[in-house]
Amino acid sequence: MENTLLIGLSRQTALQRELDVVANNVANMSTTGFKADGAVFAEYLHSRANAELFASPDRRMSMVQDRMSWHDMSQGTVQQTGGPLDVAIDGEGMLVVQTAGGERYTRNGALQLNNLGELVTLAGDKVLGENGPIVLQLTDRDIAITKNGTIKVREGQSLNSDSTRGKLRLVTFADPQQLRKDGASTFAAPNGVTPTPVPDANANVVQGAVEKSNVRPVIEMTRMIELTRAYTEVATLLQQQSDLRKNSIQQLAEVPA
Repeated sequence: MENTLLIGLSRQTALQRELDVVANNVANMSTTGFKADGAVFAEYLHSRANAELFASPDRRMSMVQDRMSWHDMSQGTVQQTGGPLDVAIDGEGMLVVQTAGGERYTRNGALQLNNLGELVTLAGDKVLGENGPIVLQLTDRDIAITKNGTIKVREGQSLNSDSTRGKLRLVTFADPQQLRKDGASTFAAPNGVTPTPVPDANANVVQGAVEKSNVRPVIEMTRMIELTRAYTEVATLLQQQSDLRKNSIQQLAEVPA
């Protein structure tokens, strides 16, 4: 296979990968707590030919290598909802939720109660406090969530019966890039990656609000257009090379013996 085709295909593969990443960002522009992704590529120099049959050694081919994707962990816009169970984390930290696959971490604070009175996400995953799942009673009212994540309620009709139902477990990671996405707005920690509790002094939980996606629509749409054009340009170049090779073969065939 010709070098031009190999290099062109490596570039198209990289562009397709980045286009998938951008398309996923665009699709989640309205997903609460979603964190945008980016793609990282590098130059890969393919070994040159060293056979003695070559009059001179080939130059090394510069190809495109898909290195990795990365998470944009910057904070999204905090939007007021007025819901007493909704929370947004202004600053560092993530909520811990219990899923069928184990503990997961999220910035999506759109919460509700299930039929057992447990605090859960909209997907039904239990939100964990420092002592396990947080459970509210039927008689609880005037729910208040403090800055450090402590959930307080007023029991029954009494005006002086404030009770604490738990404290949201807020954690952070030394290197968030080691996390892997496990859903639209949840992350899983690989083996060996341990969360660190967020100190009360650094916690800033906002009740009655949620954090929106941090996707920047104009930038992502512009990038999608750029990638589509680049892919088309490479395809055109490969087609021109194919036409050139075809014409060369036809002209050689017409040379009289």
